[in-house]
Amino acid sequence: MSKSRTLSPEQQRALHEGLVIPAHPLALDEQRRLDERHQRALTRYYMASGAGGIAVGVHSTQFEIRDPKHNLYEKVLRLAAEEVDLANLQRPFLRIAGICGPTAQALSEAETAAAIGYDAGLLSMGGLVDQSELQLLKRTEQIAEQIPVVGFYLQPSVGGKIFSYEFWRAFADIPGVVAIKLAPFNRYQTIDVVRAVCESERRDEIALYTGNDDNIVNDLLTLYRFQVRGQPVEKRIVGGLLGHWAVWTRKAVELLEVIKQARQQAQLPADWLTRNIEVTETNAAFFDPAHGFAGCIPGIHEVLRRQGLMQGTWCLNPHETLSPGQREEIDRMYRDYPHLNDDEFVKRNLADWLS
Repeated sequence: MSKSRTLSPEQQRALHEGLVIPAHPLALDEQRRLDERHQRALTRYYMASGAGGIAVGVHSTQFEIRDPKHNLYEKVLRLAAEEVDLANLQRPFLRIAGICGPTAQALSEAETAAAIGYDAGLLSMGGLVDQSELQLLKRTEQIAEQIPVVGFYLQPSVGGKIFSYEFWRAFADIPGVVAIKLAPFNRYQTIDVVRAVCESERRDEIALYTGNDDNIVNDLLTLYRFQVRGQPVEKRIVGGLLGHWAVWTRKAVELLEVIKQARQQAQLPADWLTRNIEVTETNAAFFDPAHGFAGCIPGIHEVLRRQGLMQGTWCLNPHETLSPGQREEIDRMYRDYPHLNDDEFVKRNLADWLS
């Protein structure tokens, strides 16, 4: 098996300083076919917004892209990679591919992503309920031999499973793991992962990223401190790899930059607690926890449709639609939190992105 490529020093530094990494949606036309023009426009939007990377082939891109009748996994990865190459960015930018399924499937996707030029793979462990923790660790080791791995702690309510502290402690020791996305939507389980990384000799090689849509701002502001062999060890969640940041991305970039400055303050203003709630409430409108997250992908699409970055909210699965009242909740977010949207930025640049 081939030796995994590694991140460049510049990419590694940027990853650890903290980046906005949107989970890239899938643009479809009314016939539920790939809308290449708007798909490319989305990638251009994320780069122009100042994002530090994109995650493609993940949940927000719709897992159905792997279905043979659609056969879109390699296609959407290539489209995004082409746009990044054409942009010739003068800053580090990470292309992260979603990788999922049993070991054979995951290895095939890792090989595809690496061949296209992706820098890392976001390795999902969702749906593998029959796999033991030891089997999943061995699977991770095999993938890490193909491509640098971003681990993924996914909440059980959308297909994830709860892992032990010992699992994450062993996971952190795997060479080739460069980051972990924490999305259990649970403070106890989030702490397990951060403590496990702090206990590892590889702690300085692993960047932590939030996927906790219910706690984004607080995650990014918190300094974790643990006693490791009698010495204090500190670690931060430095950035986010989020479907939530697939919309209003320019404002997300601005938010992270202000948070980086706030981290340097001796005391944090209480206003940050209020901002956390504002962001969490907008996420509730987009991601639809009121209906078990049934409308989470159409919710992202609805915001992008309003901005002109998508033609509609269609998904490959025709049963995935906005939930009752979800559109009205998005209306309320625009009304109540106008400072969080980037509509004016999109309006100024949309014609260029669609050209």
